[in-house]
Amino acid sequence: MQGRTVYGGLSAALALAATLGRWDDLPPLRSAQIAFVGPLAGALEIRTELLRRGRSAAFVQADVASAAGLGVRATFLFVAARESHVDLAADASGPETPPPMTEAFEPPPGVAFIRNFELRMTAEERDGQAHIARWARLLDRDGLHPMVELLAVGDVLPPAAMRLFTRPGPISSMNWHLNLLADPPATTDGWWLLRSTADQARHGYSGQQMSIRDAAGRLVATATQSVALFA
Repeated sequence: MQGRTVYGGLSAALALAATLGRWDDLPPLRSAQIAFVGPLAGALEIRTELLRRGRSAAFVQADVASAAGLGVRATFLFVAARESHVDLAADASGPETPPPMTEAFEPPPGVAFIRNFELRMTAEERDGQAHIARWARLLDRDGLHPMVELLAVGDVLPPAAMRLFTRPGPISSMNWHLNLLADPPATTDGWWLLRSTADQARHGYSGQQMSIRDAAGRLVATATQSVALFA
């Protein structure tokens, strides 16, 4: 749990796992638009619907609901590779320190979902900057589809705007738009380098840019997210 709701990365991963389980002939996942509509707790029901299937692309909607109603609505875009004369490689700047050599991050007490991950610090974070960069890996990842694992770990960082908090207060992710750049995503020993930078934080809301890199520093995914701030 993340406060009164299921951790957002888990609910997104469950939506994707249900989609892949029902529609087993889909091309690779390229994009995910996830709306965190309301809290999820207890038994969950996941419904999937094929919105459109073309020659190379498929749109699938997945809804995750609990007794309180709809909690997550995800739209997944699956696209097969096609020939193109355009070829721009993603930025390949490597990490400054391999994950096993960095300091372990000790999460605050009471954040239940964090116990399912191992987190390590980087030297990028500075006081007064709305930027977070940490190594992360899911502890129980055996047998997971690579894309499901990536969604489960990709939202584990707190919002970057929390670096500016001068007093504690709750937060709530409102949406998450993820673009996948690698097929399939792969890394070493489960380690991913997650970065998040707030574009702006005012009037109780924040928008942020996010990225996921593998252990060698290769860019695997980019994302944006809107967050409600109650501090």
